[in-house]
Amino acid sequence: MRIQVSRTGGFAGIARHREIDTSGRADAHEWEALAASALTGGREASATGVPDGFSYRITVDGRTVHCADPRLTDAQRALVSRVLKEGA
Repeated sequence: MRIQVSRTGGFAGIARHREIDTSGRADAHEWEALAASALTGGREASATGVPDGFSYRITVDGRTVHCADPRLTDAQRALVSRVLKEGA
């Protein structure tokens, strides 16, 4: 499974893009379950957040959803954090 996260906005307006490929990972099932949960709470269209907040685009195997601070679900927040931290 390929998981991509793009973050835009914030005070400085710096965009970040990271990606994880779960193929061959020992923890692949954890990533896949988290990704499935994160997609459930997302919107098909761009989400509007708060001024200077972050907006996110989460793409899992070609399916894209959008979300924005402060209205991320727990699964979205966890997935975004993990991908931005561990992704390449």
